[in-house]
Amino acid sequence: MMNEIKWGLLFDPQLAIDAFPYVLGGIWYTLLISLVSMMIGLVIGFFLALARTSRFTILQWPARLYISFMRGVPILVILFLLYFGFPVIGIEFSAVQAAMIGFSLNSAAYIAEILRSSLSSVDIGQWESSKALGLSYWQSMKRIILPQSIRIAIPPLSNVLMDLIKASSLAAMITVPEMFQKARIVGAREYDLLTLLILVALMYWAICSAMTVLQNYLEKRYTKYL
Repeated sequence: MMNEIKWGLLFDPQLAIDAFPYVLGGIWYTLLISLVSMMIGLVIGFFLALARTSRFTILQWPARLYISFMRGVPILVILFLLYFGFPVIGIEFSAVQAAMIGFSLNSAAYIAEILRSSLSSVDIGQWESSKALGLSYWQSMKRIILPQSIRIAIPPLSNVLMDLIKASSLAAMITVPEMFQKARIVGAREYDLLTLLILVALMYWAICSAMTVLQNYLEKRYTKYL
């Protein structure tokens, strides 16, 4: 005969309610790290994508090497190198700085491949038409190519942002007081880690759900460029 499930040991609603304001206080670090890393990653990733599609080998191979390295190394290793390793050579970052740098550099590799594929998906005739109109490379990119490629890139870029939001919990390993770190503190103090894990899981879910709403809006916004 199966033992009765003791739900109170799995989740304590009162503890979750009491701990919610404290855990929510870490959302600013979660969003700061995620959004700043996404913006910086977009800038770096854009130029990496251009380098990857360049006809010059001297630009292609460094970009390929960077992307391969960043996609092949766990982000936690990168965070540890920045926060614990760099001080050995005299370069020190705060925990938040190390997290933003690490996530920015890592996400740029994934963003570069997304942008590269979306730019390549634009028909070559669009480039030829822009040249016929006398537009320069950057004018063609800004007015014709990017608006069309953005619509294609939005879904995978949204996934990168949501991955950053969830992966920001790894910043707790270098003492950033984001949501997961605060949940761990309360869970250890109250000897009830399960309740806090369920609570913080629901909070991450809520944030990612809001990002999905934004993604759907942007997809509709750029549908006209298809």
